[in-house]
Amino acid sequence: MSIDKSATNNEYYTQILNLLKQHYPHAKIVLNYSNNWELLVAVTLSAQSTDKQINKITEKLFKKYKTIGDYAESDLGEFEEDIRSSGFFRNKAKNIIAAAKLIQDKFNGKIPKTMDEMLTLPGVARKTANVVLGNAYGVVEGIAVDTHVIRLSQRLGFSDKKDPVKIEQDLMKAFPKSEWFRLTYLLIDHGRAICEAKKPKCDACFLNKLCPSAFRFAHFKR
Repeated sequence: MSIDKSATNNEYYTQILNLLKQHYPHAKIVLNYSNNWELLVAVTLSAQSTDKQINKITEKLFKKYKTIGDYAESDLGEFEEDIRSSGFFRNKAKNIIAAAKLIQDKFNGKIPKTMDEMLTLPGVARKTANVVLGNAYGVVEGIAVDTHVIRLSQRLGFSDKKDPVKIEQDLMKAFPKSEWFRLTYLLIDHGRAICEAKKPKCDACFLNKLCPSAFRFAHFKR
C-alpha cells in the first residue's frame, strides 16, 4: 500500500485499519470460555492481568463452578483463593458473585443483551460490556477500550484523551460502526506483537511510515 502523507484524517484511519487487517486477519478474543456467563467471568478476571494468566485460572475455575448458580452460592473466601493470581482478586470475587446473584434474580439467569442492562451488573463498565455483548450476541454498541487500545489510540493519534470512555468516543467517530468490534482485537494484537508499552518495535512496525509516534522513544535515541 502506498503512503499518502497528505491524506486526510479519514484516509489516514482507513490506511491504518487496512494495514492492521492485512497483518492480523484472524484477530479475535483469546480468552477461553464455553458459554456467555463464563465469558463475563473471564473478561472480569482479565482486568489488570493477562489473557494467558486468566486462561490458566479459568481452566480450573470452570471445572469447579459449572453453573451460574454455583457462583451465586459460592463461599467468598474460597472463591477469592480460586482467583487470587488474577490480581485485585477480592474485588473481582465480590463482583462476580454479586453479578451471578443479580443475573439469576433479575435476568432469569441470562446475560443481558443491552449496554444499559450490562452496566447494572457489579464490576461491569463499558469495556467489559462491549466485549461481552459483541462476542456473546454480536451486539455492537461501542468499542472495547483496554490498556492496549488506550496506548495505541494515543500513539497513532486517534485520540489525545486519557479517559477510556472519551477514547472510545473518539474511536467511534473515527471508524465506521461495521469496524468497531474488530478494531479492538486488531489493536490488541498489534500492541502485543509490536507496539509494546515499554519498548515498541518501531523498526519492525508496518505502520512506522504513518505513525506520528514512530521512533520517538528513548531506546531509539541512544
